[in-house]
Amino acid sequence: MSEESKNNTESNLKNSNGMITLEEFKKVEIVVGKILSAEKIPDTDKLLKLSVSLGEEVPRQIVSGISFYFPDCSVLVSKKCMFVANLEPRVIRGYESHGMLFAVSTEDDKFSLITANEDIPEGTHAK
Repeated sequence: MSEESKNNTESNLKNSNGMITLEEFKKVEIVVGKILSAEKIPDTDKLLKLSVSLGEEVPRQIVSGISFYFPDCSVLVSKKCMFVANLEPRVIRGYESHGMLFAVSTEDDKFSLITANEDIPEGTHAK
């Protein structure tokens, strides 16, 4: 087997197992954002509408399915979290979302936002 064929086979194997290349990962723009406001989206169980400063002129609206973990969503205001900034806009229940909040949860309902230290300014890109 030629070296090129071997590399293509290895690449296809990794991609078929859900792996992405480093070049693909570099396309994801991960940015610190500060949550300016948070409100529950009516008639939904888990959706919150967030206004987020990513260090741009105008805050972004981001819809996130984390309401279950924040019955009082006002506790999110002023938190600095990590966001994916370069997703295509998506309409969720009639609300346009311009990014994605990074968070983790377990099957037994443990949950954590992926946050940044307070001294890191919004708009800072992950490296």
